Amino acid sequence: MQLSEQEIVRREARKKLEELGVDPYPSELYQVNVSAREIHENYEKQKIDYKNISIAGRLMSRRIMGSAAFAEIQDSTGRIQIYVRRDDICAGEDKTLYNTVFKKLLDIGDIIGVKGYVFTTQTGEISIHVTELKVLTKSLRPLPIVKETKDEAGNIVKHDAFSDPELRYRQRYVDLIVNSHVKDTFIKRTKLVNSMREYLNERGYLEVETPILQPLYGGAAAKPFKTHHNTLDMTLYLRIANELYLKRLIVGGFDGVYEFSKDFRNEGMSRFHNPEFTQVELYVAYKDYNWMMDLVEEMIEKVAMDLHGTTKVQVGNNVLDFKRPWKRFTMFEAIEHFTGIDISEMDEAELRKTAKELDVPVDETMGKGKLIDEIFGEKCEGQLIQPTFITDYPVEMSPLAKKHRTKEGLVERFEAIANGKEICNAFSELNDPIDQRKRFEEQLELGKRGDEEAMTLDEDFLRALEYGMPPTAGLGVGIDRLSMIMTNSNSIQDVLFFPQLRPEKKAKVATAEDYKKAGVREDLIPIIQKLGITTIKQLKESNPNKLFNDVCGMRKKMKLNDVKNPDVEEVKGWIEA
Repeated sequence: MQLSEQEIVRREARKKLEELGVDPYPSELYQVNVSAREIHENYEKQKIDYKNISIAGRLMSRRIMGSAAFAEIQDSTGRIQIYVRRDDICAGEDKTLYNTVFKKLLDIGDIIGVKGYVFTTQTGEISIHVTELKVLTKSLRPLPIVKETKDEAGNIVKHDAFSDPELRYRQRYVDLIVNSHVKDTFIKRTKLVNSMREYLNERGYLEVETPILQPLYGGAAAKPFKTHHNTLDMTLYLRIANELYLKRLIVGGFDGVYEFSKDFRNEGMSRFHNPEFTQVELYVAYKDYNWMMDLVEEMIEKVAMDLHGTTKVQVGNNVLDFKRPWKRFTMFEAIEHFTGIDISEMDEAELRKTAKELDVPVDETMGKGKLIDEIFGEKCEGQLIQPTFITDYPVEMSPLAKKHRTKEGLVERFEAIANGKEICNAFSELNDPIDQRKRFEEQLELGKRGDEEAMTLDEDFLRALEYGMPPTAGLGVGIDRLSMIMTNSNSIQDVLFFPQLRPEKKAKVATAEDYKKAGVREDLIPIIQKLGITTIKQLKESNPNKLFNDVCGMRKKMKLNDVKNPDVEEVKGWIEA
């Protein structure tokens, strides 16, 4: 494993700590009795006198001034300054803890515990005067150092920010350390889930768990992930939805059940789609889709209030208002509104022709429902910014929804759209087992035509329906999509701690020949490697002036007196070659 200079220095510091009898990874409990946020909020405003405090955090900056130093530590709530004086943490003759451990062997990113009391510095900064200091974790990799300055207008400007999206998603642990706003996003996501759970629990609905591994996939139109159970020697699928199992529970006698579920769909990835996602599904007996629309408005309005204290939420350049009531369109009304075309009486051939005239991509595997869905998705969905219900879908699009009570060829279904994307889907659930069997069989025919998202026929679910399911309203809310809106996040990856990514590409470590081809003299190659520049790409991306200074400094540090320093032009040649 090729180590950078910093990684080597930190490993050497770890070894020296052990030689001094300082465990760099102690196992005993470290008692913390206060947080950085509590001190900042209460010390001056509430006049709380923090005398015997104990706090732990990551060392984020340090200014050593001889026998005293100021530093900054960061815990889970924020940062606070600490003041460390040699004679306070080293009461006796032995000053090793300060002179060697604190000054020489600790690095930015190390985790320490300190005890002491809170005071205000002469410049007015709330700080902790340290009386005891303990090493809790030695960090072996350097953190990206994000520097902040203010421009002429007083705005904060960040330098060397850890902002590359793929790096942030792949190394979320680093992202959380150095980008404080990221943690706030995930705290809001948890509050969102808690707000919804609280709303549902207050109405007496039961939270349940249903299988993730299923012998048949169903409840949605999607491609599944497939696996194999060795003991049972059978194919299983990761669930694409939990709908059919929750409806079995309604058959069994529960009046209202819900589940926050991890679902999996083996489909494309984008800033709106991740193959593993979270949704909450709710089923309530003796209700219909009109009742469910009222519930959705009320619940999402509550979420906005709980997170923001207002129903108005900033999302990009738009301000979305979740205050009830929301606008409502039927699907055909929405398509006519945005395209000027009434498709309500069209057959499959006419729909295909209309789609092509509207430049909507279609193919021969698509049936009537899929064609309508594509037209709506291309021409309408993106224009629905304010929360809007789209109701009364064609029966071909909704194999699990009940036929409309007054409109032939439609079903009682709605989706809520906000900021141009679906956030929930709901039905008056189909509970006629004969009609349900017929719909499943129609889906099988679509599958034969090549529709990979067509549903399968689930005989056990049909058997459950034959025992009788009461009239039921069902709802599915995408937690990831709703979190994007409520946290003003541009990508689904921003609201998932660890989104699915392509395999990490391991950079090819440069050989001596590679460096020579780039123009680096043979006697300078060990210096380049010692600086942690292990690939030609790194070399080409270096700042020539900085690299020149680093090479000269490292040559001196390595005591390579026989090696001649390069000049700036020579270094520029490596980068520009």
